[in-house]
Amino acid sequence: MGLKAKWSKHLLKFRFEAGTSRGVYTEKETFFLKIVDTENPTVFGLGEIAPLHGLSIDYTPDLADILNQICEDFNSLDLEVFPWNLNIILSQLIDDRFPAVKFGFETALLDIMNGGKRIIFDNDFVNGRKSIPINGLIWMGTKDFMVHQVEEKLESGFNTLKLKIGAINFQDELSILASIRERFSPEQISLRVDANGAFSSEEAPQKLAQLAEYRLHSIEQPIRANQVEVMENLSKSSPVPIALDEELIGVSDYVQKMQLLKKIRPQYIILKPTLLGGLQHCREWIEIASRLQIGWWITSALESNIGLNAIAQFTAEYKNTLPQGLGTGGLYHNNIDSPLVMANGSLRYDTSKAWDLSLIE
Repeated sequence: MGLKAKWSKHLLKFRFEAGTSRGVYTEKETFFLKIVDTENPTVFGLGEIAPLHGLSIDYTPDLADILNQICEDFNSLDLEVFPWNLNIILSQLIDDRFPAVKFGFETALLDIMNGGKRIIFDNDFVNGRKSIPINGLIWMGTKDFMVHQVEEKLESGFNTLKLKIGAINFQDELSILASIRERFSPEQISLRVDANGAFSSEEAPQKLAQLAEYRLHSIEQPIRANQVEVMENLSKSSPVPIALDEELIGVSDYVQKMQLLKKIRPQYIILKPTLLGGLQHCREWIEIASRLQIGWWITSALESNIGLNAIAQFTAEYKNTLPQGLGTGGLYHNNIDSPLVMANGSLRYDTSKAWDLSLIE
């Protein structure tokens, strides 16, 4: 009896070729975790385990075997549906080497603790009283494709745009930024860029100086991760505020988190729960960043609406006025239909809409 966990696989299909400096996405494999109350099988919590190829430390071809073992270990606990110390269970059950798995179990357990209604945190967002400002994401591609996306996002009411850069000709990328700045001031449209580590340490200062002409809000991960001394120097000297992203992946120890941020002193950090080991790890990053007066925002990592819902509800627990990176709900042909709605540069939860979980076994 008690709670039992099982998983199923789902292949998400992109509506377009989604380009980054690491390659182009056309589909995305994800795993849905269902934790069922065996005494009342209609009550279940849902989580999503969605490691990213080339980025997640737990992306592995034998993930199904790992999930089978962790589900078996969980099922042997015979947990009842009542409050228990979630963090202790997660730390004992799932190694930090599997951050996406930990996020999936954490959110599925929070869901069932709240009645199995896709309510991860019972707050103003999930009750339809609060929307979350988000940035409009511009994927890499041809210059014409990127310009087309910019126009779409502006027409949709976004006042913060985030452009993926580093894959096409740098001068073309600068011309796109220039075309936006010719029409809109920084007060009208805030511009973020994400290099995904595409710049070499040698060329980064020069490219940052060129980017600064367009009065950007920030640049994510200008150089690849694990070049701490170089990143520290860039954070001190860059004319564009730097946000750490990939740099945080794999850092799970609290003291190491503190040491990393105290060393580099970035202007911002970006938190992706799937990549960082879940919500509790994100809480620790937020606490440390706040103490060091480092800004932060939260970003989804190509999850379906199951994962996005959990991340959005977690985000709404904080009074952070920066636009968040939660605009990925419209990426797929075969997403899970949900109450999540993007409109006028914000994400909201429409309580009049129902979840359609027919695609989940």
